[in-house]
Formats: sequence, C-alpha cells, structure tokens
Amino acid sequence: MSIIRQDDLIQSIADSLQYISYYHPLDFIKAMHEAYLKEENPAAKDAIAQILINSRMCAEGHRPICQDTGIVTVFLKIGMEVRWDADMSVAEMINEGVRRAYLHPDNVLRASILADPAGKRINTKDNTPAVIHMEVVPGDTLDIEIAAKGGGSEAKAKFVMLNPSDSIVDWVLKTVPTMGAGWCPPGILGIGIGGTAEKAMLLAKQACMGSINIQELIARGPCNALEELRLELYEKVNALGIGAQGLGGLTTVLDIKILDYPTHAANKPVAIIPNCAATRHVHFVLDGNGAAEFKPPRLEDWPEISWDAGATARRVNLDKVTQQDIDGWKTGETLLLSGTMLTGRDAAHKRMADLFARGEALPVDFTNKFIYYVGPVDPVRDEVVGPAGPTTATRMDKFTEVMLDKTGLLGMIGKAERGPEGIAAIKKHKAVYLMAVGGAAYLVAKAIRQSRIVAFEDLGMEAIHEFVVEDMPVMVAVDTQGVSIHQTAPKLWQQRIGKIPVVVE
Repeated sequence: MSIIRQDDLIQSIADSLQYISYYHPLDFIKAMHEAYLKEENPAAKDAIAQILINSRMCAEGHRPICQDTGIVTVFLKIGMEVRWDADMSVAEMINEGVRRAYLHPDNVLRASILADPAGKRINTKDNTPAVIHMEVVPGDTLDIEIAAKGGGSEAKAKFVMLNPSDSIVDWVLKTVPTMGAGWCPPGILGIGIGGTAEKAMLLAKQACMGSINIQELIARGPCNALEELRLELYEKVNALGIGAQGLGGLTTVLDIKILDYPTHAANKPVAIIPNCAATRHVHFVLDGNGAAEFKPPRLEDWPEISWDAGATARRVNLDKVTQQDIDGWKTGETLLLSGTMLTGRDAAHKRMADLFARGEALPVDFTNKFIYYVGPVDPVRDEVVGPAGPTTATRMDKFTEVMLDKTGLLGMIGKAERGPEGIAAIKKHKAVYLMAVGGAAYLVAKAIRQSRIVAFEDLGMEAIHEFVVEDMPVMVAVDTQGVSIHQTAPKLWQQRIGKIPVVVE
C-alpha cells in the first residue's frame, strides 16, 4: 500500500506541465534532426531548422515552444492499493495543478480553454478544466501520462467507421491530405483501431504519447500485423510529399503509432489524431515517496543549427509597402518584415464581422496593413510579448472576403494553407497570404520589438494587438494571382518521390 498526498499530486501535475512547455522529448529532437539532415526541399529544410532552433531557445529560456500551450489531457492509472491523504477529489487535485502551472509567474502559459463552448465561449483564465481519463488497475502506484495538446493539431482529428473488409491504408492515404498543414508536420500520427467510436478516438490520443521508434522498427523488422501496418503507413504517408509545414518534402511524419482493441464483428472503427511540432507529453509514476522529479535534458542533446533568411530574401517595410510591391511577390519567396502590423484571430474576426453587419465602424484602421493570425502568450520579465507563433489560417477563410472588401487590408499572415474560399478572396482583391512557421513561436517573438493591445481587450489572448516587428521571417504562400504553394509543392514532391501516383484534377 502507498499513500499519495494531495500536495504531491498537485505539485507533480504543475511541474510536469511547466517542464513540457519548454522541453521537447529528446526522441522528437533526434527524429527532427534526422529529417533535417535528409531533407532535399530547401523550404521544408528551412522550416525544420526554425523548429529546432526554437526548441533549443525554449530549453534555454524556459519559455513555451508554441504560443498554443494546449488543452491538458491526463491518462491516470490508479493502483487498487493506493490510499489518499487528500480532501480534494482526484479531478480537483489535477485541475489545481493545471491552474498553478498555467499561472506560474516565471513562465506564464496561455489560457486557451473556453467554458460554454456552444454559447458565450468564456475563457476560464487558468486553462482548466483538464480532460481526465481514469482507470483503476492492480498495484499501489499512480501512473500518469500527461499532455498539453495544441488546438491546431487537435482540430485535424479524423474518425471513420469502416466496413470490416475496407482497407485502413487506403482510408489513411485518402484522409491525411485533407488534414492540410494546420497540425504543423512533421510530427506523429496516432491511430486507434477497434473498440467503439469513442474507444478508437481514445486509443489514437494515447498512441500520440508513444516514443518515436520507427527507425528501430525498420532496422529489426516487424513482428506482428500492427508493426507491418506502421511500416507501410510510414512509407506511404511520407510518399504523399506533403512535407514540413505542407511545403512539400521528404518527411511528413516522424512516426506512425497504432493502438488497437477488440471490436464488434460488424465494425472497423479507425481514428487519426496528429501530434504537432510542439509535441508535449511526459510519463511519470507516484509511489508515495513525494512529488515527481523531472530531470532537465542536456543542451548538448540539441543539434547546433544556424539559420538565416538567405541572400535572396526580400526586406519589406510594412509601413511603406504598396499594392504595386505585393503584386511582384511570388509564392515560395522569403520576406523579412519590419514595421507595424495588427493581429486578430477567430473571436476578433467574428466581432469585426458583426460590426460590419450592423454598419458600425471598426475600432482600428486596417488600411494598407497586414493582419497576423496570432494569440500570443503573456510576457514575463523584460519581454515585450511572449511566444507568438501563427495560428491556423483556414479558420479565418470565412471572414477573408469581408475583411478584404471592407478594411483595405493588403494581406494576412498565418500558418498552413488557405482553403478555396480564402484563396478566391485573395485573388479577387489582389491581396497576399504570408506563412510563418508553426512550432517556432519563441523564435518569432524575438522579432517583435513592441506590442500593445489596441482593441477588444476583453478577448484576452484573442484581443487585437499592434506589433512592431523587425526582420520577421515569412514566406509568400498565396500570391496576388491566387497561386498557393500548399497546392503546388506537395504534388511536385509526391511526383519526385515517385511511390504514389499523382492524381491530376
């Protein structure tokens, strides 16, 4: 029998969430470095370099890898012989640990959780409650897997109820391209097979937390059908050519992790949940001898990678840029932005659209400006802003036409691809869409010299900010003619890899 004390569980949860906010798992760092070394597409190689450099900076500075510090997910196995020295419920203890972690004054994490999700969507301000899965098992320990799952990757989760004779491989290869790049590849695909609909999704989430070991599996060979499936999917998903950040390339997934469970004879439930470039998870056990201890990795475990924008990068003064200037930008071109930009994401766009509908004026002037889709982390110490990487741009597609039509915007900055609706509006208004690297939030923040809230302060991290930036690196992802690098580059690389036929539409 072991006695688990309330304070030990709370402290362990808080410490673990702080730890994973700034330390990548070392298996991820190793796999990303291997992907960097073999990548042949310069754009994808550049994106991986930024992610690795950002990771080392976060490990040194103890600041979040990504501005989206996630929704906390906990898998808890409670030994049947465990006894508690506590006056709070298990869920209350876990949520108190989350609260302490996200409000830690030395490393404030972004509060992203909204209560009343179908209604007023009010921020809880401390990132609680966590999503908790508990299981009672033999033993006298408390086994905990904890993750901080980013919203961009979680939004790409997919589920299907296949017929028993249907091919899982065919469904995965058809589905992964529809997920776009909003999950910030390269990363892990967690796949759950079997059980019931909800069990398959749970298995996929648990699979995301597994260690990256596909290269060891390749070296020794498969021992069972699931390992054979992992290898087949790893080769074929990478052969799709989607690549880092959807820019085309050799590595889309670092590993495929699969868990299964017995299912009904009439069913074959299959779920996919991707883990993004911020891959945040850790496993620990409490045995009654105090709080968990988390050993910091050595900085020598990170590769030494240098990055620069290259001799062909175009420097842009955002305070003087004109329509004529942006007409000359082409997809794939690297820009270094300096000057003033405004920010805004889902809630701010919805509020602005409502103002337009009522015929009311906006509180800010977007004329000849760029809007950056971001919800930054609050600053600490001498920071002007916390980590401030881009959010998924497709969520703003439904607002793009009205924003370009009513505001005089020249362009937008976000991560991943734009959908047909967004691209059509960009082409119609001869605007541009610029892509910043998802998963490099601390690196991006270093380019922000000034920050202030200029509208909708009540929206918290979704308020409209004014940023003054210096040499912020971005890539032209959709030009004024509506040409999208996320449509052209993956097809090119799929053809170059040559293992999967390219479908001509």
